[in-house]
Amino acid sequence: MSDQLQIYGIKTKLQVVGKPDGQPLLFLHGWGCTGDTMKPILPAFQDSFRCILVDFPGFGGSDVPPQAWSVGDYTDFTVKLIEELGIGGCDVIAHSFGGRVMLKLMAREDGSKLVGKVLITGGAGMKPRRSAGYYRRLYTTKLLKAPFYLLPGQLREKGLNRLRQTAMWKKMGSSDYKTLDGVMREVFVKTVSEFLEDTLPKIENDVLLLWGETDSATPLYQAERMEKGIKKAALVKISGAGHYAFLDQPGRFRAIAKAFFEG
Repeated sequence: MSDQLQIYGIKTKLQVVGKPDGQPLLFLHGWGCTGDTMKPILPAFQDSFRCILVDFPGFGGSDVPPQAWSVGDYTDFTVKLIEELGIGGCDVIAHSFGGRVMLKLMAREDGSKLVGKVLITGGAGMKPRRSAGYYRRLYTTKLLKAPFYLLPGQLREKGLNRLRQTAMWKKMGSSDYKTLDGVMREVFVKTVSEFLEDTLPKIENDVLLLWGETDSATPLYQAERMEKGIKKAALVKISGAGHYAFLDQPGRFRAIAKAFFEG
């Protein structure tokens, strides 16, 4: 069943499937994806869980947020969603960007009451190892932008917008950044530049880190850092799988996930 809900005045797309009175299981998708991306996981749970798939604001069928949101804003949104649906204590499966949001949510004082067991796959939020090429691009962009900050407000924004349209600027951006504009481009910059190592010691939930061994977007060393920092975390690796382990190895992923939530 597809539905819409107003959260902070934002039209939010929901899909609810499975057992109506079952334990709620919330699915949080990754950057550039939607709730539909996570549907291949459903066969393991829809007979016994009430499965809730949400499109984050700015993705899929949900409206774009009114201004550039941070990870904290998406966390507040998720808390409000849980409260509006009356599913406090729900279990969660979070992928990539959704994992970033869950780290922040679980680190709250009420995190262990808001959600129960949490499975994170390909979760973002750890500071990546950077190459020399990354820093070269970073400092080049800073140098290109610097002259415009000497201009007054409207002229500065006009100049920066023209800079962002140049071939040189577009060449230096990430593939995700290049496909975005407006508010969501600002959201992307805000979220990817916030690192969440400080949340890990505050997390009390049972957490399964279910990772593709060949994940290049959020490499395995980031999962190992999460496992070390979270008190009750366990890391399970899936061979032959990358960042979308639940799509690369759906049968194995579902079997491991089911054992975690029903164990």
